[in-house]
Amino acid sequence: MITASDAAAAPFREAVVDLDAVRENLRTLAAAVAPARTMAVVKANAYGHGAVPVARAALSAGVEWLGVADIAEALALRDAGIDAPLLSWLHDPGTDFGPAIARDIDLGVSSREQLEAIAAAAASVGAVARVHLKLDTGLSRSGVEPEHWPATVARAAELEATGRIHVRGLFSHLANTSPDEDAAQIAAFELGVVQAETAGLRAEVRHLASTAGALRLPAARFDLVRIGIGAYGVPPFGDGTTAEDLGLRPAMTLRGRVAAVRRIGPGTGVSYGHTWRADRPTSLALVPLGYADGIPRQASGRGEVWIRGAKRPVVGRIAMDQFVVDVGDDPVETGDEVVLFGDPQTGAPSADDWGDAADTIGYEIVTRIGARVPRRYLGGA
Repeated sequence: MITASDAAAAPFREAVVDLDAVRENLRTLAAAVAPARTMAVVKANAYGHGAVPVARAALSAGVEWLGVADIAEALALRDAGIDAPLLSWLHDPGTDFGPAIARDIDLGVSSREQLEAIAAAAASVGAVARVHLKLDTGLSRSGVEPEHWPATVARAAELEATGRIHVRGLFSHLANTSPDEDAAQIAAFELGVVQAETAGLRAEVRHLASTAGALRLPAARFDLVRIGIGAYGVPPFGDGTTAEDLGLRPAMTLRGRVAAVRRIGPGTGVSYGHTWRADRPTSLALVPLGYADGIPRQASGRGEVWIRGAKRPVVGRIAMDQFVVDVGDDPVETGDEVVLFGDPQTGAPSADDWGDAADTIGYEIVTRIGARVPRRYLGGA
């Protein structure tokens, strides 16, 4: 929770990440999905929150697994001294899997070619590669196609018998489309598990659900659920369900200081193209964040910020480094705190509110906050 003294010390721009909120969210979600275990997904710099601090917070909250997209992200966690079970699942076609195998990183396998490359890399480094075989159950992105799955799991069983790989997991990903399509994907995954077992594989973990499926589809939980956006207190559904409804708390507060205030008269245009003109005498506050910092230009004229106890509308186009809000006749001053988004229980807009303003989702809003915005951590780091 941000205190009054925190607000008084607010810098020009910053993202405050409350790691206690991350811990609370993960504990809440773990209780909801038990007895399934939990994986905290910290890909994309932990959805913009900071991969290493969030990973440490997640493990301190009792999470057993960590997940990332690519091997570079996984190696960065290992370099930071994090030795928990760690899965990476998205690979360049020319990836050298040797360093990941040597650092005890589990590898997602989405094709027969990847399986063979990983087995060869394991032989070259003299270690056993731990793999999770991915079945495409209907998302049509990555994963072994159902028609190739029986041959792939048979080959994986052969390679496991040689000691070059160990099939630690079987997984897939829900499309979260409709109850009927989700049920079809669950059935397809269950069939894939049976086919893998028939081939002689005995995976330690089966995982299909991310936050949305974990919460609303008990049948999708299996042994492990991958908690992504829920860890950060952003709801996954897009149906009006709030973080508070789910017992979650947003972990990131994006804020800064008013850089300038000016008074304008009726008819005065604001920002590029003068897409907005004042219809009355009013005051404008300049906010020193823009699309270079990840603020979506699509939210021009639609987003809101919190200044001096009220929401204030963005007016005119959001620029690279700054945007303008209309504060009317209120006594807003240079240096006042501006909250772009945070916990709506404080009155501030949420990341989802900015997602609605930009015709996108809260996931994108938090993830796109750029490197120019320093992160500051509450609750340890």
